[in-house]
Amino acid sequence: MYKKWLLETLKNYITLNYVYNDQQTERLEQNALANISSTRGVVQKGELIAEKDKIISNETYQKLESLRKIYEDEGKISGNQIYVTLGQFLIISLALCILMVFLYLFRKDIYYNNRLLSIIMIVIIGMLAVLSWAIKIKIPNLYYIPFCSVPIIIRILFDSRVALNIHLLMVLLAALFVPNSYEFVFLQFMAGIVAIYSIKTLVKREQFFISSAIILATYLIAYFGLLLTRNGSLSTINVMDVIPFVVSVMITLMAYPLVYAFEKLFGIVSDLTLMELTNSNSKLLRELSFKAPGTFQHSLQVANLAEAAIYRIGGNPLLVRAGALYHDIGKMTNPQFFIENQKTEKNPHDELSPEQSAQIIISHVIKGVEIAKRNQLPDVIIDFIKTHHGTTKVDYFYNLFIKNNPDKLVDESLYQYPGPIPYSKETAVLMMADSVEAASRALKEHTEDSINTLVDKIIEHKLKLNQFANSNITLKEITESATIFKAMLKSIYHVRVDYDLSKKK
Repeated sequence: MYKKWLLETLKNYITLNYVYNDQQTERLEQNALANISSTRGVVQKGELIAEKDKIISNETYQKLESLRKIYEDEGKISGNQIYVTLGQFLIISLALCILMVFLYLFRKDIYYNNRLLSIIMIVIIGMLAVLSWAIKIKIPNLYYIPFCSVPIIIRILFDSRVALNIHLLMVLLAALFVPNSYEFVFLQFMAGIVAIYSIKTLVKREQFFISSAIILATYLIAYFGLLLTRNGSLSTINVMDVIPFVVSVMITLMAYPLVYAFEKLFGIVSDLTLMELTNSNSKLLRELSFKAPGTFQHSLQVANLAEAAIYRIGGNPLLVRAGALYHDIGKMTNPQFFIENQKTEKNPHDELSPEQSAQIIISHVIKGVEIAKRNQLPDVIIDFIKTHHGTTKVDYFYNLFIKNNPDKLVDESLYQYPGPIPYSKETAVLMMADSVEAASRALKEHTEDSINTLVDKIIEHKLKLNQFANSNITLKEITESATIFKAMLKSIYHVRVDYDLSKKK
């Protein structure tokens, strides 16, 4: 009761003239904090801060820490911002020009493809943006950034050479913005090289995790190596320093979903997709093995031959293997008209004219392209289907027509495959492997001489018809491929080598 009376009385005599302002209070606090010095103590010019082999006190340690911070801050870009921006623009432009020159000289397929160039620019600009953002917000450690994801993405989508060049340029550009740039460049460059090498040939998904473990080991060895080199003492090694590298490698694993996204958005094929296509349990290959088992076995043998040759001469083994497995899928339409699928001695071609038989044989290329498109196979795989016979003729039925009709003019177009001829090293190797494997089945006797003669004759015939004119394969590489084919065919047919003891000295 008295409290209520007192409040009423005070209202009549006291006027509120002081109001709490949240925004003003916050602004004053920020100003006060900004004016607090982050350093303690004064160091005169030329003054000795710490002496060798002397105990460091708390005050001395504070001065050293302040010196380190000032050194890193002054290492950052300062001065007139217009000139700083101009300098950055010139350096980044120079790096991009060097990259474009490299692509023009060594990878014209990328240089003239806007989609592929877009992927490269997105990856480069994206990583530089992440780095710039991390520096701006002052994250505790720049090694949290998954810098190795750049070479991994580029390696999977393109090749090791492109990945190495882009990674080198990226690291050098990053050195402009980061403090203690030598250490950053050294560690990232070493880890990036290892990342590229560790996934040189993708055959299993486990390689992703193995690659991550190798990258982490590289980071740790290089980092501790630098610490020991600079300080010469094990006491400077802190286990907590490992955490940024572990986090970085874990985030790097996100590069693989990004590869899938780039594939879908830009319509390209990576080694990851090729790995899935080479799985013999895929729907289309299971259908091939069921409808045309002989063709399926032939495709497997061709894949082994072509892959071995590409390993020797250089190229993409996964690509040529995938192309080989699908190159004859058109035979599923009429499997009984191809000798490898005939289960009885009755040949359906005996009831057809040579022209009709030739058209059925040729149609497996056209049907194969239709089946591949219907099943959404990538264009690079469809290229193998189109080119594995090039513009050659169905010689057996062509010669049969001439033999049976010596007085008639022959329409060669009825016996010629539509093409085009191979226009890559991989498609050229597949053409050779397909021909020699199919012809080797028809040999009456599998001896060393018969196999050598067969392979040489078939490849010489392809060269005579200029089937490799548009592919980037050399005569030396063709010869090396032939050597691989001969050795593997002899192994397949268990050819024994004859040893002539009389020739030994």
